Amino acid sequence: MKIEYKQAVIEDAELLVNIYNASFYDDYLRYGSCPGYGQSKETMEESIGKYTKHIILCDNEPVGCISCIDLGEGVYEIGCLCVIPEYQGKGIGTQAMRFIKSFYEDWVRLTLVTPIDKKENVKFYTEKCGFRIESTERDGNVELFRFVAERSLFSDKEEENNSLC
Repeated sequence: MKIEYKQAVIEDAELLVNIYNASFYDDYLRYGSCPGYGQSKETMEESIGKYTKHIILCDNEPVGCISCIDLGEGVYEIGCLCVIPEYQGKGIGTQAMRFIKSFYEDWVRLTLVTPIDKKENVKFYTEKCGFRIESTERDGNVELFRFVAERSLFSDKEEENNSLC
């Protein structure tokens, strides 16, 4: 399984809509709405202009996306990490988080939100990726955890050997 990343461009908007819809359909059914589901091509084009999006390729097939926005001074908000259902549970999300931590060499703080009741996401971000829960928020009828990861004081070599993504 070969994982690669391609920075998205405007022409990728329709592909990204399809990836997001496949990835977030269950959330849409669960919550009755989901910001990642049902976006128009035009909305996705605007999002590509605002967020740096990387299409996740597995053996040259687009299977997911990870997107970030630079908030300044080494702080980045992860707007989306999604993998289509048939590729979930294969370590692709963990590798994508490692990729982001290497892509943004100046990162000192990463933040993101995910629904409180999505226990698999909470476990993934805290146990596999080294995030901690900082606070709670609400988006419509969905309660969210705000997660934060801060660059450790470890040397780069120690960080490389760290099993966390």
